[in-house]
Amino acid sequence: MGLARTLDEAMAPRGVSAPWSPRRIWRHRGSSTRGQNAAGWLFVAPALGILVMFLVIPIGLALYVSFTNWSGITSPFGRTVQGVGLANYRALLTEPGLNRQLFGTDIRNNLYFVLFTVPLQTLLALWLAVVVNNRFLRGRGFFRLAFYFPSVTSSVAITTVFIFLFQGSGAVNKILSVFGIRGPNWLYDTRGIFTVILSMIGVHSAPGWAGHTFLGISIWQWIAGPSFGMCVLIILLTWTTSGTFMLLFIAALQGVSLDVEEASEIDGATPWQRFRHVTVPMLRPAIVLVLTLGLISTWQLFDQVTLVGPYNQTTWTPAYLSYYVSFQNNEFGQGAAIAFLLFALIVILTLIQRRFVKEDLTR
Repeated sequence: MGLARTLDEAMAPRGVSAPWSPRRIWRHRGSSTRGQNAAGWLFVAPALGILVMFLVIPIGLALYVSFTNWSGITSPFGRTVQGVGLANYRALLTEPGLNRQLFGTDIRNNLYFVLFTVPLQTLLALWLAVVVNNRFLRGRGFFRLAFYFPSVTSSVAITTVFIFLFQGSGAVNKILSVFGIRGPNWLYDTRGIFTVILSMIGVHSAPGWAGHTFLGISIWQWIAGPSFGMCVLIILLTWTTSGTFMLLFIAALQGVSLDVEEASEIDGATPWQRFRHVTVPMLRPAIVLVLTLGLISTWQLFDQVTLVGPYNQTTWTPAYLSYYVSFQNNEFGQGAAIAFLLFALIVILTLIQRRFVKEDLTR
């Protein structure tokens, strides 16, 4: 104690008594930091409580339900609810039956929806952003609002309008008839567009190798392409989501220095070369963001299928199947299993995309 006191007195600044030695000051600062941390946790506690109550607990409960046979009628913790282990997941992935066939069909439907919608909405959003970002364009504010307006309109209302447009006797087929084209019954036609194209060149049946199955459906069904009903949803979602992504691209375009574009123009680059070799590389972080958001959102397609899907199962998606199995068939355990399989699929595909599409411009 004597030695410590002597050190405190020796280390104390001139004119400062030993009780305010560096060691005591450090202890005081440590207690002050702990007090600030406690105050910080106190301020964020309400938000954390809300997240735990409405996000963490429901996710944990849904995960628990996916391992049970809960019907949704009684409490999930009641005596009638039994744990079934991985039975719900095996019925969807490995065991032959209607459940696996429905799940495989919906995965195929959603896969084609993603493959068509994500590139189309990204390209359309980028093109719209380049057009309305032109400083020589008059009324840029009006065009930005017009292109963004479908994104904030009710999805149910827009889907209803599209249902009327693409009916068998709707406006789209009326326009096609003017050119001598007999349009299909878009919303209820279950044929895949690739098989229709193959039938036009004389391929009317599946070859032998296409008879093998994966997730309960044949290879021929996998390569059939999106149905005409799904094509309607692809057009619908491309039109309604491009406005939102257009705003992201506009923000990125405004960050591109005019000096860089002017320098490339002085070097003799054509407008396309400037766009391809100057603008697009500088927009790469925004492109990666749009692709990631598009990939996640397109695997969650639900609202539009709710209006169209009951009459055409080729437009069903895993998100809608989870709802249908749970609330129509009262099989909440299997519905929760579908939801978690969809979650795992989205995470895996997002990681794969992030692995091959880099934001770093030097890679």
